[in-house]
Amino acid sequence: MPCNRTMLRALCLLFVVVAPAFATDTPTPPTVWTVQEAVSFALDNSPDVRITLQRINGAQAAVAAAQSAYYPQIGISAGYNRTNNPMYSFGNILNQGQFTPDIDFNNPGTSDNLNLTGIIQYRIYNGGSDEAGIKAAKAGEQATRFEQAAINSRLGFEVVRSFYSIVQAEENVQARESSLNAIEVSLQVAQARFEAGDLLKADLLNLEVQKSRAAENLIQARHALELARRGFLNLLGLTQKSVEIDTAQQAEQTAPEKPTYEGRPELAGLDAMLQAAEQKVRQARGGYYPSADLFGSYQVDKGFEYDEGSGNSWMAGVKVNFNLFNGNRTSAEISRATAKLAEIHEQRHKLELNFNYEIEQASLALQLAQERLQVTEKMVDQAVESARLSRERFKEGVILASDLIEVENRLTDARVHNLMAKAARKIAIADLRRSAGLGQFN
Repeated sequence: MPCNRTMLRALCLLFVVVAPAFATDTPTPPTVWTVQEAVSFALDNSPDVRITLQRINGAQAAVAAAQSAYYPQIGISAGYNRTNNPMYSFGNILNQGQFTPDIDFNNPGTSDNLNLTGIIQYRIYNGGSDEAGIKAAKAGEQATRFEQAAINSRLGFEVVRSFYSIVQAEENVQARESSLNAIEVSLQVAQARFEAGDLLKADLLNLEVQKSRAAENLIQARHALELARRGFLNLLGLTQKSVEIDTAQQAEQTAPEKPTYEGRPELAGLDAMLQAAEQKVRQARGGYYPSADLFGSYQVDKGFEYDEGSGNSWMAGVKVNFNLFNGNRTSAEISRATAKLAEIHEQRHKLELNFNYEIEQASLALQLAQERLQVTEKMVDQAVESARLSRERFKEGVILASDLIEVENRLTDARVHNLMAKAARKIAIADLRRSAGLGQFN
């Protein structure tokens, strides 16, 4: 029994120590979401962000690979051969220091050799190709980091838009529920009037049909709310089924007074790509220049046909290579790199036009949303008062059921349009901040 307890304790301790190693690095989501928490969580947990981080790691590896040109190349080789070929056999004898005057050059006999060679080589010049390659790799890494910033900007906006879509959908459900409740109350009044002989059967049926329509609209609103919640969780990289948001602590975003696209990370990323493309052209032009290398080697030879056969030798020097003709390959690579550089220039110009249009579009969307919000707030106030008066008049039998239905529909429409205008204003501010290259929250 004590042994079993000891083993159980040991297993528990092992679990405590080892379990964290298998835990995922996914942060724990909050129970109730605020919009700031949602953006922060998405930037840490979204698959798009993690994919970009792996691209950055790859770009850093490319820089390290390019920088290897600054280091010497060191290698070692070993081999064993046995031969009776006069030339190779005589070479083995010479390398092993076993030459004697009585050896027949034409038939030196069978020899063997165990060779071990160490080589070091260092390139001292290649027309600037290595330096250009390193600069291109570093610029590529910088472009990848700006790509990450662009993804973060887009993701932050999508999270904000999704969050306020949930807010709008929840308020829409509440508006539909209020409409249904109002119809049910009016239907009770109509039923009493019908039983008292003060209301036509057709008017009662009209109210019942309106109740069914209000119930259908409520079902659709709840379905839209569930879709909005699922889309929100998908953006956050979560697979859970339910989500609860905090509508009481919504951070009010401010719209930039004079928005400009100059701060967009996409433009900075293209500028880095331009630098990389320029260095690629410089690297391709290095093919027109010679290359020079310092080299050195040390060689050990050991034979077994001759018991005393062994010898060591070394070699050092400088080597210059110059390619006189390679089938116009260098000029073709220069043309390709130059074309790529020109293409990126045009992409930047196109991007500037698109970003300028996005700024104008977002600004107009914000202006429209603010104007709609002012109008719809007045509409709601008027529709609420009109509905109150109409319900009283319907109780007194002054107006028909069709008139009451029309008033109730106008009230519901006014509330829905007001909710849409509120959400549109917040989303427009978020989009304007994204278009100006700003974070969603300061």
